[in-house]
Amino acid sequence: MKPLVIVFALACLGHTALHAAERLPTIPPERYTDEQRKAADEFMASRKVPVFGPFEPLMHSPQVMSQARATGDYLRYNSALGNVLSELAILITAREWAQDYEWYVHYPIAIKAGIKPEIANAIADARRPLGMSEDEEIVYEFSTELHKNKRVSARTFERAEKRFGKKGVVDLTGINAYYTLLAMQMNVAQYPVPRDAKKLARFPE
Repeated sequence: MKPLVIVFALACLGHTALHAAERLPTIPPERYTDEQRKAADEFMASRKVPVFGPFEPLMHSPQVMSQARATGDYLRYNSALGNVLSELAILITAREWAQDYEWYVHYPIAIKAGIKPEIANAIADARRPLGMSEDEEIVYEFSTELHKNKRVSARTFERAEKRFGKKGVVDLTGINAYYTLLAMQMNVAQYPVPRDAKKLARFPE
């Protein structure tokens, strides 16, 4: 796990660990079942930080949490897209689901990775960014179509396949799907964000 992510995750723990929503409240480690303790230990071994963020509500179903964590271990850090384009897809997903915590965590990571602030800010405002690279444009079009239309056009698929290959198309779809899962879980749980977090605007359907 990259040092920036470790530091940021630890900082987030102090903001959220004791303030999870009442719907799916954060389970104190001393109250873990054996299954939850095993899942938490595996999380620590993999991510080098205690359970945090979207994985806190998921701990109510530790098998789902562990499966999600394992999927994320690949899609977040080792996908065929690379870190920069992965972060772009994550921001698009957070915006589509109006998921404030996901945006709060990944906005600074995306900027650090190389996404221009004006591109990220346009996504936050639900505007098509200007000045994207060709790769960013492919990821933007693919991810946006997938979320809004529930499918991807032939032209958009062909561009993505030509640039990233079939594995890249599968991984890009997986990144959008994985962060949709986390966004869904946090939206259902009404997972809180730190007080200094910028909340995404809500737009009419």
